[in-house]
Amino acid sequence: MASMFRLPSRLSRHLYSWRSLLQRPPSPVRDFSQSNFPLLDASEKVEEETLSWYSPDDFYPVKIGEVFQSRYQVIGKLGYGGYSTVWLCRDLQQHAYVTLKVFERNSTEGQREREAYSHLNSLSIADHAGVQLIRKALDSFHITSEKGTFGCLVHPPLGMSLHEFRTQLRAKVLPEKIVKLTLVHLLLALDYLHAEAGIVHTDLQEKNIMMAIEDNSILSDFEEDEKSNPSPRKVVGDRVIYASRNLRKTKQHGRPTLCDFGQARFGSSTYSGDIQPYIYRAPEVVLQMPWNEKVDIWNVGVLTWDIFQQGHLFYARDSDKKCSDAHHLAEMVAIMGAPPKEMIQNNDYASQFFDDEGNWKGATEIPPVSLENLEEILEGESRQLFLQFLRKMLKWKPEERESARDLLDDPWLRSP
Repeated sequence: MASMFRLPSRLSRHLYSWRSLLQRPPSPVRDFSQSNFPLLDASEKVEEETLSWYSPDDFYPVKIGEVFQSRYQVIGKLGYGGYSTVWLCRDLQQHAYVTLKVFERNSTEGQREREAYSHLNSLSIADHAGVQLIRKALDSFHITSEKGTFGCLVHPPLGMSLHEFRTQLRAKVLPEKIVKLTLVHLLLALDYLHAEAGIVHTDLQEKNIMMAIEDNSILSDFEEDEKSNPSPRKVVGDRVIYASRNLRKTKQHGRPTLCDFGQARFGSSTYSGDIQPYIYRAPEVVLQMPWNEKVDIWNVGVLTWDIFQQGHLFYARDSDKKCSDAHHLAEMVAIMGAPPKEMIQNNDYASQFFDDEGNWKGATEIPPVSLENLEEILEGESRQLFLQFLRKMLKWKPEERESARDLLDDPWLRSP
């Protein structure tokens, strides 16, 4: 039966020939100045060099103007993270801008992120709204040098992060309507990850939520700025370390998009080990217990507070400003009350902080605070609905936290 639908070979050859004629030739390689640029002090640490674990052997020395895979030409540096540098590139074949993420040599996080994207790209679920709210991986490859192998991911470009958007506002917190809109997008993305893809993100923070780009002129402007006003850089031998260049500000922001899967987990029903930014760690993570996708739900609750209220909900630090599980758990008790007895029984680590009945016995005092006396933005029914929304996520026991899908129907989130 299949042969009935095959095109005659002569017609196939003609169609292939027409497609070849219609395809645009690759874009020419751009020229970038290699001399007219501000030179930074070679003795000062710049960008990724400021990371305490930085080693020049572990970061590939990407150069502006360089072409990878005979396809991706580096236009300029967008930034760096804990285990990668990020660059705006021109896809010479597709005549489009892309973002190139170059991981540290033999990076565990890089390997984990590439595996997560490989898993996501293997799925054929296109009708879930959350699919469009997760950053895509367009390509993956490796750079091999005498120093070793460096993994790379190619993404569509995105604009500013939620953190950048929030901190540029005078109040330093997001308006209620924008908080709700952001959360709807984030929960849709998480419902897809949890219910369809079986992925736990584990690293939900403002810097990993980025705005889609509606105004593509900010990308061409970035390129023209790099040509006319080359980025400052530090040169040490044959290694160049560039200062990042920001995309031009715009009032046209696209949808919030979930990024960065370097800490993601998939393939199991429960996991163990430390995850999450410290102040966002779920109780089961702090208490060194097995965890599952509900750690993301706890994370959403704490993140919601941090983007909408003045100050963090949890600080988790002692008087010397050092990270402290005791202070973190004491703050949790203040917000949620004592943990259920069954959660801390037969847990040697928990026994340092709680007795067998779940009563606090930690060395630090429980702070005299509550959600009700900390919340200062809302009034009346809206305030009550907001606090109820938070309490659906801020629960000791993971199984009692609502799923991303259930939270999407929350009255506060759906209220005008």
